[in-house]
Amino acid sequence: MRTLTDQLSQYADYHRDKRNVATHFVGIPLIVLAIAALLSRPAWPVFSGTFALTPAWLLFALATLYYLWLDVPLGIGMGIVSALSAAFGRWAAAQPTPIWLALGIGMFVIGWAFQFIGHVRYEHRKPAFVDDIVGLLIGPLFILVEVLSGLGIRRDLHDAIQTQARTRTAH
Repeated sequence: MRTLTDQLSQYADYHRDKRNVATHFVGIPLIVLAIAALLSRPAWPVFSGTFALTPAWLLFALATLYYLWLDVPLGIGMGIVSALSAAFGRWAAAQPTPIWLALGIGMFVIGWAFQFIGHVRYEHRKPAFVDDIVGLLIGPLFILVEVLSGLGIRRDLHDAIQTQARTRTAH
């Protein structure tokens, strides 16, 4: 299995242009929220109805386990992001069906539009997930690492990712 740095550097290799990365700061969160919304129906009450289990919660729980396996502190961060996204999804799913669908489908389409604009207009390279489907899981983690690095947190990881991505590009 590839390490955290390996996976993030492979993803970074597809995201060398800062303008493309900027489009991902909009596109990826929109896609994550859209998935949370669209997968928050149906909901099954558990724990005497105090919690509603949804496909979104299951997906985010599995993704969080994967992130925790890669790196515990980042996994905790992604767990928080996942819980907030699933909570938004539950709120969206509680809306009337036309609003729920408009929110979910609208955010999904707009999010992917941002992604493809970034790759076509700025990066001139296909998205990472085309070559490795795991890129769909790594994208949100990449954004979290970029945010943390911008705040001065995990800068060493960010630098290692960029160095390895440059090395990969040079070959």
